[in-house]
Amino acid sequence: MAFKEKFVVVSSFSKVSFKKSSSSKNECPKDGFHEFAMIGRSNVGKSSLINSILNKKNIAKTSKKPGKTQLINHYLVENDFYIVDLPGYGYSKLSKKKSEKILNISFDYILNRENLLQILLLIDIRHKPLDIDIDFIEFLISEGKKFNIIFTKADKLKKNNLNKHCDDYFKQLNITDINSTYFICSSTRNIGISEIRKHIQKSLI
Repeated sequence: MAFKEKFVVVSSFSKVSFKKSSSSKNECPKDGFHEFAMIGRSNVGKSSLINSILNKKNIAKTSKKPGKTQLINHYLVENDFYIVDLPGYGYSKLSKKKSEKILNISFDYILNRENLLQILLLIDIRHKPLDIDIDFIEFLISEGKKFNIIFTKADKLKKNNLNKHCDDYFKQLNITDINSTYFICSSTRNIGISEIRKHIQKSLI
């Protein structure tokens, strides 16, 4: 690991590259680097956030059409760790069979990937807790998986309502043992991006 005794939190990553796409956990890179996996409901803004965090405009392909990500995508950062773009959940325009197949790819990765250090769960800040998000959160807790919530699309709400909206979200979840440390971000306005970078780097210590 690159960040050890002389750990320095940087404001931006200088060396980033797309490593590979995998259709299963078994096809993922085998170099042993820690991985931060991003997942969320379809069309939550995952690809845009990855582009902002990595400071690469089109390294993760964005699309207005939900369900763009159907494979496990690895992005190598500083030759030290990976940002992993997982297929999301809640594909309304895909067949049930196809949706389940895609979700099972993510489930298998989450449950069995030894290199997985932390999950970053993306949730659209504009919505109250949805059943599909609650189910996924309960799944992560039941499996003892470390995760933090990132609220996306913060530019869609008034600034003075953001923290209250997030606090209310956790109250409405009514789930015990949840990590209440969260991040508020907007990829279009670069809100919260540096905080997420710092969190990722400090998690590697």
